[in-house]
Amino acid sequence: MKKSLFIFISFCLYSIANAQTNKETLAIVKEGKMLYRSEMASWFGTDIFIEKYANKENIGGYFSYPDNETYKCIFFSKGEQPRVIGTMAFDSTYNVKTANVDLTERGFSNEETNFYTIRKLTLDKINSDTTFKRYNNTELNIIPVIDNNVKKAYVLTSPKLSGTVILGNDYLIDFTKENEIAGIKKLHKNLIPISFTKTDSVLISVHSHLPETGDYITATDICTLMLYSKFTNWTQHYVLSAKNVSIWDIRKNALVTLTREAWDKIVKDQQERHKKIN
Repeated sequence: MKKSLFIFISFCLYSIANAQTNKETLAIVKEGKMLYRSEMASWFGTDIFIEKYANKENIGGYFSYPDNETYKCIFFSKGEQPRVIGTMAFDSTYNVKTANVDLTERGFSNEETNFYTIRKLTLDKINSDTTFKRYNNTELNIIPVIDNNVKKAYVLTSPKLSGTVILGNDYLIDFTKENEIAGIKKLHKNLIPISFTKTDSVLISVHSHLPETGDYITATDICTLMLYSKFTNWTQHYVLSAKNVSIWDIRKNALVTLTREAWDKIVKDQQERHKKIN
């Protein structure tokens, strides 16, 4: 489909009365933005910590979590009884110049112990279970989540090379209150790399969902798009499923969804109009 047709369709979508907003999509957007904030804290927290911490051989890993109005990135030491060796706290701007940096060594808080345990169990599972796939020039990132006493961990695939946004090859692990693995779900069946350059004229990117992935954009899709689309020229991303079409507005970080039936009617109508013009 030509770019001009996509742009015209995009214009129509925002004026359609039956564009959907429901509890399910609101929850997906909330979860996606939460994952994004966690990853942003990890990105900038890592930059700060690696610059300031001298004993690199002592680093065992990191995780990020919300703390009231801030997000904290915690680095911990190696060993059977790791300790916190760095704490970076960010407000909503993620400004590294105003971040609160504390390199005091200390023990985990009770909350941090739970996040660490979930992260460790997830990493152990990744290393022992063939469900988890690894691809060249990528790495798997663990995002532990504790929200309203619900414990889980997302595993996302991120690129090691610039010029590619990677969707898919992502997983969700559910945990019991006792920090035992209750289930593992592969969110997308495949790896979905989308190449880009800053000189691209492409404004819209697209991928499709199989029925097992679900009817809407995923929280991991939203997180990845918020993280990486800022390096592209994209303005929107479409997710096509059998029942619905999700349109993520990259500039507004907002979601609009339509039924696939409504989408197909728009596409068919605009294709016919386009033929008449040409």
